[in-house]
Amino acid sequence: MAAKPKTKERKRGSGVQFVYTILRDDILDLSLAPGSPIDEIQLSERLSMSRTPIREALVRLASEGLVTTLPNRTTVVSNIDFMNLHTFFDAMTLMYRVTTRLAAQFQTPADMAVIRARQAEFTAAVTAQDALAMIATNREFHAVIAKAGRNPYYESLCLRLLDEGRRLLRMYYSSFEDQLPFQYVQEHEDLIEAIEARDIARADSLAAVHADQIVHQIQALIARDTRQHIEL
Repeated sequence: MAAKPKTKERKRGSGVQFVYTILRDDILDLSLAPGSPIDEIQLSERLSMSRTPIREALVRLASEGLVTTLPNRTTVVSNIDFMNLHTFFDAMTLMYRVTTRLAAQFQTPADMAVIRARQAEFTAAVTAQDALAMIATNREFHAVIAKAGRNPYYESLCLRLLDEGRRLLRMYYSSFEDQLPFQYVQEHEDLIEAIEARDIARADSLAAVHADQIVHQIQALIARDTRQHIEL
């Protein structure tokens, strides 16, 4: 008797993860704009799956503040809280400094190899002027620095801030028309040099400067007056 051909079955919960990952990336990369509605029926057709994993994924995204359910039960992409961005910027700057300091203190040769590999990927993305790749590779660069710091609590918080900041980083790259000046690649190189030299004070200082220039550029972009003069 011939054996029945094996069929691929999605593991329990993997459908939710699949939907979650797609929606989360679309939201963080601004493919789904803040305030835009999320149509469960349309998603179900697009992803060829039932609405149950979609709803479960939306619950998870809501717990992370990325989507909001309105009183009429419509789900929309959460707006960016521009009024309170200063609190995010304060936390981001602190995490850059703390994780870079710890990496300088505790890094190993294996850590440095991974950090340099992530930097090579970021450099390639900048050279290609690929904004979405720049966002992803920048996240991984700072994530492996945090990992090298050997503090899982700081690492976890750093990853959360990196993820929440991806929408702002998309705006940041847009302010350069996705042609990021090479000086920012050099800033990463300087961080690597300080970490490898175990120069904790310099690593701290460079991380602060690196965070500050991102903050100032985003603040300038938000404050930019885009009104046009109209002849009356």
